[in-house]
Amino acid sequence: MGRTPLGRSRRPLLAAVVATGLLGALAGPPETGPVAMGTAAAEANTATVFYYTKTKNWSSTHLHHAPDGGTWTTAPGTRMEAACTDWVKKTVDLGPAAGLAATFNNGGGTWDNNGGADYALGTGNITVKDGVIAHSDPCAGTEPAEGNKVTVYYSTATTGWTTANIHYAPAGGTWTTAPGTGMEAACTGWWKRTLDIGAATSLKAAFNNGNGVWDNNNSADYALTAGTSTVEDRTVTKDAADPCAAVEPDTEAPTAPTGVTASATNTSVVLSWDASTDDTGVTKYQVTRTGGTKGTAVTDIGSTVFSDTGLEERTRYTYTVKAVDAAGNTSPVSTAATATTGEKAPGPASGTPLGTDPRKDPVYFVLTARFHDGDSSNNRGGSQHTKSGNAANNDPMFRGDFKGLIEKLDYIKALGFSAVWVTPVVLNRSDYDYHGYHGYDFYKVDPRLESAGASYQDLINAAHAKGMKIYQDVVHNHSSRWGAKGLFTPTVYGVRDSQWSWYYDERNEGFEYDGLTVEPKSGKAYYNGDLWSTAEPSGNTCLNWGKPTGGKSAEGYTLYNCQWPGPTSGMFPKALYHQCWIGNWEGEDARSCWLHEDLADFDTENTTVQNYLIGAYDKYIDMGVDGFRVDTAVHIPRVTWNRRFLPAIQERVTQKFGAEAAKNFFVFGEVAAFVNDKWNRGSVNHSAQFYTWKERKEYSADDEAAALEQFTYENDQGTGNQPTSTNAFLNGNSYHTPDRSRFSGMNIIDMRMHMNFGDAQNAYGNGKDSDDSVNDATYNVVYVDSHDYGPNKSSERYTGGTDAWAENMALMWTFRGIPTLYYGSEIEFRKGKKIDCGPTCPLATTGRAYYGGHLAGSVTASDFGTVGSASGEVADTLAQPLVKHLQRLNRIRRAVPALQMGQYSTEGISGSMAFKRRYTSGSTDSFALVTVTGGATYTGIPNGTYTDAVTGDVKTVSDGTLSVGAPGKGNLRVYVLNGPGKIGADGPYLK
Repeated sequence: MGRTPLGRSRRPLLAAVVATGLLGALAGPPETGPVAMGTAAAEANTATVFYYTKTKNWSSTHLHHAPDGGTWTTAPGTRMEAACTDWVKKTVDLGPAAGLAATFNNGGGTWDNNGGADYALGTGNITVKDGVIAHSDPCAGTEPAEGNKVTVYYSTATTGWTTANIHYAPAGGTWTTAPGTGMEAACTGWWKRTLDIGAATSLKAAFNNGNGVWDNNNSADYALTAGTSTVEDRTVTKDAADPCAAVEPDTEAPTAPTGVTASATNTSVVLSWDASTDDTGVTKYQVTRTGGTKGTAVTDIGSTVFSDTGLEERTRYTYTVKAVDAAGNTSPVSTAATATTGEKAPGPASGTPLGTDPRKDPVYFVLTARFHDGDSSNNRGGSQHTKSGNAANNDPMFRGDFKGLIEKLDYIKALGFSAVWVTPVVLNRSDYDYHGYHGYDFYKVDPRLESAGASYQDLINAAHAKGMKIYQDVVHNHSSRWGAKGLFTPTVYGVRDSQWSWYYDERNEGFEYDGLTVEPKSGKAYYNGDLWSTAEPSGNTCLNWGKPTGGKSAEGYTLYNCQWPGPTSGMFPKALYHQCWIGNWEGEDARSCWLHEDLADFDTENTTVQNYLIGAYDKYIDMGVDGFRVDTAVHIPRVTWNRRFLPAIQERVTQKFGAEAAKNFFVFGEVAAFVNDKWNRGSVNHSAQFYTWKERKEYSADDEAAALEQFTYENDQGTGNQPTSTNAFLNGNSYHTPDRSRFSGMNIIDMRMHMNFGDAQNAYGNGKDSDDSVNDATYNVVYVDSHDYGPNKSSERYTGGTDAWAENMALMWTFRGIPTLYYGSEIEFRKGKKIDCGPTCPLATTGRAYYGGHLAGSVTASDFGTVGSASGEVADTLAQPLVKHLQRLNRIRRAVPALQMGQYSTEGISGSMAFKRRYTSGSTDSFALVTVTGGATYTGIPNGTYTDAVTGDVKTVSDGTLSVGAPGKGNLRVYVLNGPGKIGADGPYLK
């Protein structure tokens, strides 16, 4: 490698210099005796070294030196400061020495050591220019050079630090000595420091509180450039305004709310209004209600829709609204709106959500219409019944129902699940709508799912009585192609001529579509007489109404303009629905265009649309559901979720059931990112973890403008400047209180694990890789396949084999997150079959086949994961090997809190799928060591007695180390510190 730049004799000294030489040089010579009172101390013996930089073009210059007879500084030495143009300098205290030896470098490994001989320098002013030594002051009579300045403002508002230090290194330079330089208080929550970095133009920095707590940007450090920057919640803003500059007080009040409307249903009133405007933004609205015997009531809410329930019967109520901004400025009062209630709604009283931590509850996912048929009278095949092939199988698309689900709740409980995710329950309307995602009347439960004594409310109540939660699938992004009743429904051109009379039902003015009731004129429940008109309707915006297109249908029938609704047909109002097809799935239009012809895309940034959806889903919150699974969440801007829909959910649950219930109301979104990397093709706006975070800056008050601003801002920030979290990770072996202050309110389906579950090891590695970018990955919903896709975007149900299924389950039930199973996977139901082919093939041949045949007979559950009794076909179903595996996994998970809510770490662990988890709260301290399939060794763990929950094996740890042999594929070991012992009996995999 050649000769050291320090000369031959100094290489062995470098390690020792840190411990002795540098400290000695800084301390100076020892005193020889006391200084006499009243006399001056001896004048310091110094050398001021000037170094010429013009020919070097170094960004920084360091002086590495040793006084004659003394020791060398630690390489690369001391940074020199700007002196004047082309010169830097450093003054050195020589003590008793008569000179010094010196070399120079750029702090990055480039040296000037006088050709290996070092420079011999004396005292006083000394210049070194291109290897020539002279004695002068080259800067005499010139203005001193100004170095580059970096001004840093650091926010401690979320950390609560009472002091702050900046530890930094200029580009090409060395780091300050920890903990760095103290920052000065600038204003409440902000600390400031201006640093001179000489010729450097940037620096790296980390911050700390002086007591060992650091913010080093998750080990990446912060990059700061010359000028003024702010660092707030791990976000650097370059050329930032002074956050402590005096702000003019806000004295401008919001405008009065307009468009206030009130409508009553039974003893509930839904109030909505148009958003107010304000120079700084509206923070809440005050709704005042008068009427009835209870007097005036004032309620504060954050959205522009208010559902008032539990009112008196047949009573007139009056409502007014005021807007309030952050400064407390209040708008003028709105015009009043009135509504008169009717009679109290019949049926069971609303339920109450169970309100416990959702991480305790494994989830069983059912397509309600395909699970179990409890009432054949509500079965409906729809317009595609024969064409699809379902008629030949006597298998109507709407077959399962709430009654069938209520009857088989004990089956689900016997498997060990304590939460049931049901597909959307609202009234649907399309040619093939059994799945629930073609919503038409969002305020009405689809009658094809309900029966006498088995309403949706009855299902919720029945599940709660068994200690089971109901998670309702909800859709905010789109309605059916026929719009949304109560918001807007399009009218198409139609004519009952010899070609089309079979298709267009004759209008029946007294009939209202509900999907169930058969219309007497047509004899069909899928009546469409209200959807078409030959005459051009009032306000029509579709061009060339009723004119032939020149094309023919498959049957050879004449096609007409405006015969079919779509985004470009002109039938939908621009204010309420978007007018385009998605062109770029990672672009902004993925949030503002149609996915499919059956999915009319709401303009979710429109206040009227927001009010419609919030009011609808308030109804189901009031019924006591325990959470929402949010369909197509990625197709709505995060800022709209964070501003409107998520706060409205929290607000309604809090109003109805209290703050604790709101905290545990579980919202998890489908952010479809069908890729095998951390960020969805580099698009942060379309990556699942992005939706778990609050906004980090303010956008325009207008939601349309804010959506575009947010997309651009976050897209420009890129993947390298997104928030990170340690909420899912242990600190060594210790659990720490999660920081949920930046949580948006939406958790996510773990799309990355889902996409990689072709192999459990692959899913595990991919999941871990994304966890620091999720606000709290312990809430991730984890599944192998679903009603849409299998792993790697496969269109078939998982077909990896029984052993692979057992391994996948063992991982899901012990790793962080909430394990979720698509109905029938416990027996590998329809494995390898295409999940969905629409009406082009019979449902019986797909992954959405009817499951009820496997549930025939009777079953009771004595506890979660335990069968009380079973007979008939369902008894055979419950005897299958994966069922036994699931039951025991659920029992083990329920007995070990660390497996439910614990943070995890792989530190000090060998093993392919091995980790440790801990959960600490109050008197609970649960610590578990887990290995799936393979062996593992754990080092640095707490000493004590560990018991395996699978085998009952006991290991005593006295040296911080525990080793486990490989249990085999699908098997695992769960060694619990001071654990409960063996849980359950050996089965086909856990043994």
